[in-house]
Amino acid sequence: MAGDGDGRGARVTGAGAQRRSAATVHAAGALVWRASGKHLEVLLVHRPRYDDWSIPKGKLDPGEALPACAVREVAEETGEQVVLGQPLPGVRYRLTDGRVKQCHYWAARVVAPSHPAVLARGEVPRCDPREVDEARWVRASHAREMLTRHADRAPLDALVDHWEDGTLDTRAFVVLRHARARKRSAWPGGETDRPLTATGVQDAEGVISTLAAYGVADVFTSPWERCRATVAPYAVAARLGVVPVPEITEAANAKRPSGAARTVDRLLAAFRSRRKEAERDGARRDTDTDLAHADLAHAGEKVDDGAVLCTHRPVLPTVLEALSARAPRRVSSRFPDTNPYLRTAEMLVSHVLPRHRRGVRVHAVELRRPSA
Repeated sequence: MAGDGDGRGARVTGAGAQRRSAATVHAAGALVWRASGKHLEVLLVHRPRYDDWSIPKGKLDPGEALPACAVREVAEETGEQVVLGQPLPGVRYRLTDGRVKQCHYWAARVVAPSHPAVLARGEVPRCDPREVDEARWVRASHAREMLTRHADRAPLDALVDHWEDGTLDTRAFVVLRHARARKRSAWPGGETDRPLTATGVQDAEGVISTLAAYGVADVFTSPWERCRATVAPYAVAARLGVVPVPEITEAANAKRPSGAARTVDRLLAAFRSRRKEAERDGARRDTDTDLAHADLAHAGEKVDDGAVLCTHRPVLPTVLEALSARAPRRVSSRFPDTNPYLRTAEMLVSHVLPRHRRGVRVHAVELRRPSA
């Protein structure tokens, strides 16, 4: 957590903005929300140094990914562990020293310390109380008046709009291209066991913090070694099993792409909203089920939080087409549509909205790279 001075000339930037400049100070944070009866509440923090109320946020650590920074800063400033939902409008303003600060925001919700994504992060100490001395849940309508910086109202207003439209409570479905693997021409073995390079192994470690930020609690992958090895570090850190999905190997997709597409549809259809789960006898997650040994039909039924699906470049057109078919035009137009679609270890994060009457919809998307 770091102070940023009094911003002047603040302006709102596009939601989930990706461009980053070395001349700009980048920060990330989240509007943590909860339902209190029929009302929406958000979590704000008070900074005694500036005597202001703001959204939890802070500057990136060296090599840190923006989503990982957002959840870390929330934990440091509020003591709450959260998972990120859809991106919100960012805010850009000039600092007192003349530099420009770009703040990236997401919607977020609190999860238990036992959540797999939290286990994958490790312990986060609270910040010095001289930096933040209070975190307070307030109604969204009151938060708008409390926020000291006027520009901070933009992400709050967007959050309220999603709440009123019934589009706030999303889950992340992450499509991950495997990390860099040995070249086919340089590998004497078969395609099924071609391993990652040293760079690929490093990138596989680098995806851990991003998958954890989005609350991934189920890991699906092509059983081929380069995909399995890409998600294995996260699965170990989060204490999760890995579900092999034979339908999304290169060979299976080349022979029968409809099988890969139906697999994506099945996993998307299995998403549950928290409200519907809460109506089913408390709807507790079955932690005794070993997903590593479940077949896909049963594993898919367990997807009640974020999920990752790791696959190959030739399979991406099939997977992305299945996703874009569930997205409105404003979202589907943001999908990558040219080869190679995703770089190695790059992630397409789809924020999925479980609509029980109209089917599961993809409400927003982001492209994310692993941390350094």
